[in-house]
Amino acid sequence: MEKTIRIANLESLAAAAEEFIGLMDDYTVFAFNGDMGAGKTTFIRALARALGVDAEEANSPSFSLINEYRSDTTAELIYHFDLYRLESLDEALEIGVEDYFDSGAVCLIEWPERVADILPDDAVRVDISEDADGSRLLKVTLPHD
Repeated sequence: MEKTIRIANLESLAAAAEEFIGLMDDYTVFAFNGDMGAGKTTFIRALARALGVDAEEANSPSFSLINEYRSDTTAELIYHFDLYRLESLDEALEIGVEDYFDSGAVCLIEWPERVADILPDDAVRVDISEDADGSRLLKVTLPHD
């Protein structure tokens, strides 16, 4: 199944995040694809807030590769990966990304192509692109059951 969510501007981020939550179902691994500056981090930050993470905590893990958040509303763990600076698949394996993916916690992954060979089969693909008018389009592709 494929669904498109349009984000007209920053003011519509929260509504887009709520719409995305409606698609999450029991899936836990979400692979966010898009060019640099497409809005991956901005959307994930809005999504984390909608999932109950304190806005101050939801920052890009650019230098640490993985941030761990806990929802204030559900107490569930959420992992935010920014794999842009990942050197190799071996490095990903050394830091235990497969354990995170298998944990049952929500995993939000930027630059998932760096670990494509080890992404779970049921990972949800999210493609983010920028339209000419500055709006963003999220194409959410749910895996086939």
